[in-house]
Amino acid sequence: MTTTIALLEELVGLDTTSNRSNLTLVHRVADRLDGIGARVRLSYDDGRSKANILASFGPKGPGGVVLSGHTDVVPVDDQNWSSDPFRLTERNGKLYGRGVADMKGFVAACLAAAGGFSAADLARPIHIALSYDEEVGCLGVPRLIEDLLTHEEKPELAIIGEPTGMRLGDRHRGFLGFRTRFDGKAAHSSDPSAGASAIYPAADFVSFLKSVGHRAGAGIDQTTVNIGRIQGGSAINIVPSACEVVWEFRPVTPQDAGEIEQLVAAYLTRALPSEVRQSTCRDIHVPPLAAAGDASALGVAAALGGIGPPFAMPFGTEAGFFQAAGMSAVVCGPGSIAQAHQPDEWIERSQLDAADAFLIRLTDWAACRPF
Repeated sequence: MTTTIALLEELVGLDTTSNRSNLTLVHRVADRLDGIGARVRLSYDDGRSKANILASFGPKGPGGVVLSGHTDVVPVDDQNWSSDPFRLTERNGKLYGRGVADMKGFVAACLAAAGGFSAADLARPIHIALSYDEEVGCLGVPRLIEDLLTHEEKPELAIIGEPTGMRLGDRHRGFLGFRTRFDGKAAHSSDPSAGASAIYPAADFVSFLKSVGHRAGAGIDQTTVNIGRIQGGSAINIVPSACEVVWEFRPVTPQDAGEIEQLVAAYLTRALPSEVRQSTCRDIHVPPLAAAGDASALGVAAALGGIGPPFAMPFGTEAGFFQAAGMSAVVCGPGSIAQAHQPDEWIERSQLDAADAFLIRLTDWAACRPF
């Protein structure tokens, strides 16, 4: 049986930075899982340069669990690495390489456990679901979940293996990203009245967003607002005809998201001068993970070795998508978020050992065996 570390070495060696295709990795993983008897499906992006992987084991019926991960990693550009980021390197019990913590370590553990999933007499199905483009807005996971619900019965539970140190993450804020563009009329600055500045209403909008942010609060248990970029104008002596504001908010609940979107829409309807137009585009929508009354996934993950008490995560994941689709979701995986996206990203061997043990117990749970 191929070990988790051997599989991690292979995965790290494949550069799946989000601006590249992941198909080499996808086809290798799909062939491996198909070869041990999984029901394997691929769902592609519109350009067919990237794909999700769905591999299912056990009975084709309701219940069971999804093990969710992503195949893409963030760039290494302008980072100072001590070793080749796309070659797994071990030093003092730590394994270095891009994606080892976020989150190819968990993916490797799932692939290593897959032989056990296939060999066991499972009473509950186990699904391995690996998405593309998580790092650039969770673009692949909606299509992956649609594929899952179309071709398999809805699972009861989803365990998202983002790096928590095998602790149990039961909630995090969502992430909604927008671009609001203001279009006015250019004119020579010697006669501003001949034009309509796009920057002035954009500046007022930024002040409005700041007031919404102060109302919302701060911290990982509060909805927050941020203005990330303002771009407009062409020269000091031209009344600016266009200005774009790139902004985001991180809602604790879907209700928070709806309220802020309504506030913004109402402001933009009433506050703009008649000679200025605006358009708002939502580029990113990652739903929050709520600490649910139905804590099925949390209870199962705790029984399998996830470490309590549950905590609020400062980062976002794909878990909210699974929860929104009607599955009980929890985040629990090897490694630390402190190493994610960093030069010399690393994961401890002991964390991979813990993930292996967790997945062995998951196999017993799905086979209704004592563990």
